[in-house]
Amino acid sequence: MAKPSISDLTAFIAVASHRSFRGAADELGTAPSTLSHAMRALEERLGVRLLHRTTRSVSPTEAGAQLLARLQPALAALDDALDSVAGFRGKVAGTVRINAPRLGAELLVRDVLPRMAERHPDVTVDIVVEGRLIDIVSAGFDAGLRLMDSIPRDMIVVPLTRPLRYLCVASPAYLKRAGIPKTPDDLQQHRCIGHRLPGGKLYRWEFERAGQPLTIEAPASVLLDDEDLMVDAAVKGLGIAYVLSTAAAPALAKRRLREVLAPWTQFAESVAVYYPGHRKVPPALRAFLDVVKEVGKVR
Repeated sequence: MAKPSISDLTAFIAVASHRSFRGAADELGTAPSTLSHAMRALEERLGVRLLHRTTRSVSPTEAGAQLLARLQPALAALDDALDSVAGFRGKVAGTVRINAPRLGAELLVRDVLPRMAERHPDVTVDIVVEGRLIDIVSAGFDAGLRLMDSIPRDMIVVPLTRPLRYLCVASPAYLKRAGIPKTPDDLQQHRCIGHRLPGGKLYRWEFERAGQPLTIEAPASVLLDDEDLMVDAAVKGLGIAYVLSTAAAPALAKRRLREVLAPWTQFAESVAVYYPGHRKVPPALRAFLDVVKEVGKVR
């Protein structure tokens, strides 16, 4: 039996991951019919059915799922091996397109881009700031940056930060006027700055004390979809905001904000870069990811 080619296996990974011939074809730059014929030929060559096909969907069979699970790390290791000799060809060059919320973009600009500029001056990092969570593959991005729990399960994750705490913060003037909440239940008597998620839902505030979790829907007098704006609103005395520690840190350092409910705010998440594992990692993206890993280890 002739062994399948790397291109055939790469095509299978794309189809099985997207669960769509059209989505895989868009990624690989070919026609869906071409991929369909290639998958049938691959199944005939291996003597086993790899994909369930209907008029509306494609999904891996049990054999296909097993093959996908083994192929993804194997081809990723092959890509790493090929990229390891890139330095012998000369300088790494190219463009890396990243989708990130504003806070994540600030972290990249502060901690990652200076190292990239020093080590890989011929690599252009194109960052698009966007609050909503998108499909980075179909939108043409090489990678994205989000809170760890927001990243799709089929992506490869590279942590950028340690777990970051969420804080409840308010301006000294607001707290003098409205009083200091002692427990999360006290927030019902306060003005709160709500966070609207990209999908339209309101973010629920999560607390914990003595190992007991508590989630509440804070009464929002102002609704915003950007953490920097939430911090600004809190500084201007519009109410109590629930934001990541990195977003509130500058205002806290200048004493324009004070933290409240500190014993209750233990919920934390890491920020990470993510990218699809079924695609070949270009040298420019590999260089970017290597810098992200270095920064993540230092934190």
